[in-house]
Amino acid sequence: MRARLASSLAALLLGALVVGVAPASAQESGVGPVTKLPLPRYASLKTDRVNLREGPSKDHRTLWVFQRAGLPVEIVGEFETWRRIRDSEGTEGWVLHSLLSGRRTAIVNAGPEKNGIKPTVSLRASADDAAADEARLQTGVIGSVKKCTGQWCRLIVSLPTKRDVDGYIRQNRLWGVYPNEVVE
Repeated sequence: MRARLASSLAALLLGALVVGVAPASAQESGVGPVTKLPLPRYASLKTDRVNLREGPSKDHRTLWVFQRAGLPVEIVGEFETWRRIRDSEGTEGWVLHSLLSGRRTAIVNAGPEKNGIKPTVSLRASADDAAADEARLQTGVIGSVKKCTGQWCRLIVSLPTKRDVDGYIRQNRLWGVYPNEVVE
């Protein structure tokens, strides 16, 4: 009897976990059950220290600590005050919603390093391949997305010289905006 009761309790608890938090794959398209906003969608980290957790509570183990405010992330699931996110490298976990911002940012992908040389991609003066370079950006540079046409995005990047550079980059060179997505 005691073993059966323990087994029933375990099944009930497991059922509550399964029902309470839909797996990310079940939430990866459509709308969030909490916010009613589209899933997946992009956001960014609000602070310089964000714990990525194994599950949607502070009782779950910390998998990773992000240390870069403005880092773009993709929200792929929701549960109460928690959001399941994915970073540009595919790492997934849960963060408190209050540590996320709706501000759109993106990471530049200039391509892989070849023979010790880091490739760059042009940030153009206008949305035209023939336009003058405002800057050359390496993979990993983060910028604020101001708008996207589906082909080009206007990006503002803060350089180490504390100067902001405003320009246009091909949308397919960014992680943080969807292919063909229009951002106003």
